[in-house]
Amino acid sequence: MQEWWRDAVIYQIYPRSYQDDKGDGIGDLRGITRRLPHVADLGADCIWISPIFQSPQKDMGYDVSDYTAIDRIFGTLEDFDALIAAAHDLGLKVIVDQVLSHTSDQHAWFKKSRVSRDNPKADWYVWADPEPDGSPPTNWHSHFGGPAWEFDPQRGQYYLHNFLISQPDLNFHNADVIDAILETCEFWLDRGLDGFRLDTVNYYFHDQKLRSNPPAQAAGRQVMATDLYGMQRNIYNKTRPENLAFLEKLRALTDQYDDIMMVGEVGEVGHRSIEIMGEYTAGTSRLHMAYSFAMLGPDFTAEHFQNCIEGFQRGAPDGHPYWSFSNHDVPRQVTRWAEHAVSDDAMARLCCAMLMSFEGTIGIYQGEELGQTETELVFEELTDPPAIRFWPAVKGRDGCRTPMVWEKDAPNAGFSGGTPWLPVKPPQAANAVDQQGDDGILAFYKDTIAFRKASNALSRGKTKFLTLPEPILAFHRQTKSECLTCVFNLSPKPVELKAKGKGEIVGPNNATLSATSLTLPGNGFAYIKNDGTLKLSS
Repeated sequence: MQEWWRDAVIYQIYPRSYQDDKGDGIGDLRGITRRLPHVADLGADCIWISPIFQSPQKDMGYDVSDYTAIDRIFGTLEDFDALIAAAHDLGLKVIVDQVLSHTSDQHAWFKKSRVSRDNPKADWYVWADPEPDGSPPTNWHSHFGGPAWEFDPQRGQYYLHNFLISQPDLNFHNADVIDAILETCEFWLDRGLDGFRLDTVNYYFHDQKLRSNPPAQAAGRQVMATDLYGMQRNIYNKTRPENLAFLEKLRALTDQYDDIMMVGEVGEVGHRSIEIMGEYTAGTSRLHMAYSFAMLGPDFTAEHFQNCIEGFQRGAPDGHPYWSFSNHDVPRQVTRWAEHAVSDDAMARLCCAMLMSFEGTIGIYQGEELGQTETELVFEELTDPPAIRFWPAVKGRDGCRTPMVWEKDAPNAGFSGGTPWLPVKPPQAANAVDQQGDDGILAFYKDTIAFRKASNALSRGKTKFLTLPEPILAFHRQTKSECLTCVFNLSPKPVELKAKGKGEIVGPNNATLSATSLTLPGNGFAYIKNDGTLKLSS
């Protein structure tokens, strides 16, 4: 049986920003449920909802204080059950963020753990004595700036936090912690959830010897306030070998249910991130699939995309990748890659055409299907902790998290009748759903997703790259019965290629194919149906 997730399109919903139905300016579960037809009409197969669990919201829900309760700003367990039922009625699967590596400092587990060194929860978090001079136990950095250790005077020890000081790391070397985490996952599976998106999946374990990290091989002068993290080879504070055994326990749990899928977020950069994706998806006893930030950065070259895909093919020949260009942690792709674009519209279409041609599972972040751009914010509008701390060197993640826009001329573009938690500005409202039209970006996404689903080559075909110079990315997607050659111009300048062999342009495209040449406008693209012998050259 073909598992549903292998050729799925997964639509990420950031719940604070999707639809506010209670009028307090923060999106909620009932709002998501009301807008599910939009996702179904788009052609997506599944929604991924960012954290909705009880939380003080210091890091917008990624600081969980109760793993089995819905935060009241989003609704109730009954609202969650209704959302699951409505999604399933529309043929949509539902997965939810599981933030397992750390909790909020307001979680009952941590409140108990910090009281003393000998209580039942004392070893549930990562505690360590100060060095003789009072300094932290290791040189590890926090992602959000400063040391990854915070001194707690109540215990007279430091605790580990890879992110905010208010996000202490759980001690996965403790078997009781693992059992408790698995119980919380089982709770949601029993309520009908179809799987998990596992946040920071390579951060669960730390080095028990508490060895300090060596300098990064290519370390240089940092250029941003939070770049200290990247000045180390982070080999002792994450991606420890014990991670794999925990993933196998989690997979054993999900395998007790029908049709469950887990996708892990690999918190790493560069080629190493592709290697970890391979390790974590190898075989049938770990993750079903994984993604990294490899395609979520500034790199926009044919060589980069080819290296990402071929690197995964080599590292995990039996694994399965998940590719996306945007999410709630990075600037929106249309803005991020603007220097390579003819226009925002042209970049949005190129990104969609490229992404839908990649082998594996595809992720879309809300608003991407509208060609949404990054929102420019002033300091007084910020909510993201690292941005507030390090402004103006760090702009933070708020710019990609502003509310979904439904109706251009409605208050707050139809998101809320109250004051939104982040502002809706005119450049974003201009991309509203009701402004898209028959030839807009939304229609293009619908057409391209439908084309992908109707094509065996795009949904199940293997990938073989063509050798062409920058800025052309080209490859065959091929099954025994069908071959599509996918060609993309990653520059704003037109390109003409020599063509040899028979072929026919099909599906969404903006290119011209003759008997001897393929002409691509700036940011042009084409899917060419052929027998696998089509040759292209510069």
